Amino acid sequence: MRIGERARATDGARAKGGDLVPSGDRARAGGRTERGGPLARPSRFLARLPRFRTLRARITFGLVVLLAVSCAAVGVAAVVELNGFLTQRLDEQLAQVGTRFPESLEHQGKLPDDHDGDEEADTRRMATGTFGACLRSGAVTDKGLIRSGDLSVDLDIRLSARDAERLARIPDDGRPHTVELSALGHYRVVATPGRDGDVLMAGLPLKPVEAAVHRLELVAGIVFGLALVTAGVSGALWVRWSLRPLGRVTATATRVSELPLASGVVALPPRAPVAAPHSEVGQVAAALNGMLGHVEDALTKRHAGEERLRRFAADASHELRTPVASVRGHAELGLLHPGPVPPEITRALERIAAESSRMGLMVDDLLLLARLDAGRPLERGPVDLTRLVLDAVTDARAAGPGHGWALDLPEDPVTVTGDAHRLHQVLANLLANARLHTPVGTKVTITLDPGAGPDAVLLSVHDDGPGIPEELRSAVFERFTRADHRRHGDASAAGAGLGLSIVSAVVEAHGGTVGVESTPGSTTFTVKLPTDT
Repeated sequence: MRIGERARATDGARAKGGDLVPSGDRARAGGRTERGGPLARPSRFLARLPRFRTLRARITFGLVVLLAVSCAAVGVAAVVELNGFLTQRLDEQLAQVGTRFPESLEHQGKLPDDHDGDEEADTRRMATGTFGACLRSGAVTDKGLIRSGDLSVDLDIRLSARDAERLARIPDDGRPHTVELSALGHYRVVATPGRDGDVLMAGLPLKPVEAAVHRLELVAGIVFGLALVTAGVSGALWVRWSLRPLGRVTATATRVSELPLASGVVALPPRAPVAAPHSEVGQVAAALNGMLGHVEDALTKRHAGEERLRRFAADASHELRTPVASVRGHAELGLLHPGPVPPEITRALERIAAESSRMGLMVDDLLLLARLDAGRPLERGPVDLTRLVLDAVTDARAAGPGHGWALDLPEDPVTVTGDAHRLHQVLANLLANARLHTPVGTKVTITLDPGAGPDAVLLSVHDDGPGIPEELRSAVFERFTRADHRRHGDASAAGAGLGLSIVSAVVEAHGGTVGVESTPGSTTFTVKLPTDT
């Protein structure tokens, strides 16, 4: 804001003075105000503000912004008050000048004859830069300026036509007005009626006021700038120190989120420290600790229930093996009776033997799953995966001669470290799944790829059967998940729903992964095993 404009603002609040800046200048100044400055475009200004993501940065930024607004308000108030005070002092000084100087201009710098007092003393009492003029009929007839140094009166100052027009527009009401003279700068001018119908004008320069205000603006800008920098740095350190307990709460929550909570014994990390229970951070820490306590109790109860279920499954499977084997043995013994046996009895004994065998397999599967869930270690040794694939496909071809069986094996043998018997069971279950759940004539392709990744082997079983129903795909590796006749066409071929769950458990026990992709006409089971586990 220019000092002349500040002076005019002061005039509007203190007196009914006029604004003597030309309308064209006001229009140009107004245009600059509308186009320039960030405050002229609040939306653009706000759009340029950075989006701080951390709470510490947002709090620090908010503190600095509040301090900046406060400093700006104090600075503006101080500048406006100083400008008003100095302008008022200048107006009082201008009132003391009165009409003496402009009257002297009518007599070539000398006071009129009826003036009492010492002319030289009167001139000395006038400040350097005092301006005087006489106007008659809107035209400047006499003008003068007290120069610095010897306080002489300069009668040869040049005023432009625009300056004369601005002076002519000043009302002769005896009140000070601000006017801008192109050759002299901003002035406070008072106009009073003369004796002969002319207008006498006296003015004092606003340059000292402008200099003082500018000096205050500079000092305030430097001081407030240093204060903002200091407040920003110290505020950031203070906020960081204040939020340290929240960081410890975050670290505790992060450690909990990294724990495997799906199954097994879960040991939660130590609770978050509660330094100030009544603070917001302390309340968050206390709430987190309470939640972790409930979660730990729930996980402990869940683990105990799982352990009881595993022991029950293992004990029941172990205890069922003997009576099932006994029933099957007696059924087979009855079939070997040398004497004549009625056909109905023979069929009944055959069914008893078949179902006993099926029940024995299911009991063995349940016992295997219980042992894998309990974390029983598997045997470890080098396993020729190529030989296992060949043996499993040979058995599958014998069991399902109506299917087409194709192999895609590398030239060199592929060896992994693991339990050969369990890996053979994985292959047998995958091939049995493809054979039992696809119609006769389906082509099954087994692929072994040793280049699936660093230290990994990829085994895939693909068939061009009808595909897995969409509602079963997400649960295909869960226990007791059974497909209906829509996929395999023969409900009697359905098993107990444990084959693929055994595949998943054995592969995971070897440190591998298993997945499935299925669409109508294409189903692929993929097993990825590490070469060294």
